[in-house]
Amino acid sequence: MENIEQLSALRITPTVRALSSALRGKRENVPEGSQKNGDRILSEPEKLWFKESTAKNLRTRDFLSPSTMLNTLYADCEVPPAVMSKVTSLRGSGVLPMAAGEVMREGLRVRVDRAAAFRAVLAGGATEYLKPSGQKQGCVVINCPALHAKPNTPTPETLTLGQLRTVLLSDHVGALLRKQGFVSTKSKMVTFLQALGVNWQTAPTSWSNEEREEKILEALENSSYREKETETGRRSSGGGGGRKAEEGEIDGELRVNLKRVFQEEGLLGYDPSIGTCTVHRDALSHLAQLDGAAGDCKVAKVTTVHVTSCQDEFRQQQMAVLWRASGAAHTHLVCGPVKTPGSQLTASEYLQLRRGQMKEASEMKYGDQVEGQTWDDIIKVMTSATVRFELLSTVHTSPVTLDVQREGSVSIKGPRGGVFVMYNCARLHTLFDSYERGVENGVYPEIPEGSQLDFSALKEEGEWLLLFNYLIPFSELLDQSGQALDCEGGGARVNIKTEQMCKFLVSLSKDFSSYYNRVHVLGEPLPHLFNQMFCRLYLLRALRELYHSALDTLNLPPIRQL
Repeated sequence: MENIEQLSALRITPTVRALSSALRGKRENVPEGSQKNGDRILSEPEKLWFKESTAKNLRTRDFLSPSTMLNTLYADCEVPPAVMSKVTSLRGSGVLPMAAGEVMREGLRVRVDRAAAFRAVLAGGATEYLKPSGQKQGCVVINCPALHAKPNTPTPETLTLGQLRTVLLSDHVGALLRKQGFVSTKSKMVTFLQALGVNWQTAPTSWSNEEREEKILEALENSSYREKETETGRRSSGGGGGRKAEEGEIDGELRVNLKRVFQEEGLLGYDPSIGTCTVHRDALSHLAQLDGAAGDCKVAKVTTVHVTSCQDEFRQQQMAVLWRASGAAHTHLVCGPVKTPGSQLTASEYLQLRRGQMKEASEMKYGDQVEGQTWDDIIKVMTSATVRFELLSTVHTSPVTLDVQREGSVSIKGPRGGVFVMYNCARLHTLFDSYERGVENGVYPEIPEGSQLDFSALKEEGEWLLLFNYLIPFSELLDQSGQALDCEGGGARVNIKTEQMCKFLVSLSKDFSSYYNRVHVLGEPLPHLFNQMFCRLYLLRALRELYHSALDTLNLPPIRQL
């Protein structure tokens, strides 16, 4: 057990790899005729084992090598004793310690040494489990075209729900990448979304960058992708004739062959109908703002993520390829539409609707208490949580359908997304407030050092589920955003799984709520019960910090009382 405390933070992926390596044993153990399958499995160790997650399966096993996979390594699933011993005695940096294993009809199942795992995660504080396993280097510019300052600057009254979705996705992606270690900047766009807690860099409407625009214009005029034949006569695009540059046209017509850009540079995933585009002044303004944001990065590697709706993707692909013609690297995160059957709402109307429903639900539950600045702040955060979870819980490429019937209501409790998550976060704060009052009144002693506790007292199935499904895997969930950027290889789209954090928090809240309703954490003040109570407090304290870290990726502050 002493060795476990000295190891690096426990992780699921290294454990699966170690289990796969141990199970393979020596190559001569692979039965005749299965070399091809065996080679396939060797290259895909994650397919050989599955981490269990349901409460039912976790009663008997934590990892399973299914019989269909096991049989590709050992005839009739007969695992040699030496190999079995190696599997069940796994130890190593980042590897969960195993306690037992057995071959059953469903395959080889193993159980983790749970007391050792609890001690490893909780005794020294769970800080390492609340951040990515590694830090990235580089700068990412988050570009949300919906907020680009055009002649008609967007406001909450003109912003569509689809555009609002791209704003919230941009905000979430930026927070995820900052946790990864990326420097995350935003191009200078004006917004009125403070009510949603969106932290977006703003600039006055009079802001301009003429010098940078001229630099980009010069680069495009000298680009090998410029259609030289259009220089003859220097026609104005769109038949504008003698309109001035400040009215939207550049001085003369400049056309760039975008199709040649992505074909010759080997860029994948672009719309094949993109051809030649005429460069307009508003495009130069947009590119200048992006170029300025990229120029603020003090690192060599700069990537731009354009977060746009499916309706606007074609135009944004044009803009990105145009910028690429002047040397910029970029990728797209494209989200599906937002549907509101039976109603048409702007972003402002949708926010007002949800806020009114949240206030009504709070008044129904808490009565006359719902008044004053404290409750105004709570309702603001809860409204923001509701909106974010509604628009971000769905895979970003899929459409979102909202129920916006005005006679509907937002539940302050049931498992319906953001409100439910915030409510359970508040329950943890209430629990520790109660414990601290008990300490002040002499009912309970102070929590001792983790090294003084016997974590084998954590036997309730919900306790292991919270550690194994949430605390341990969280850092690897955070890793995924940076890995997605690393794996794109110049494609048009990036697949950052933006829905996973919301789903993670909802699932965590359901399992925590079930445990909390079933288990009386602050028990009778009897000395022989203190060890178990303290172990549970260690677990729930780590869980409270997990909530804070996860909510931070959504720019949502924790609610401490409800």
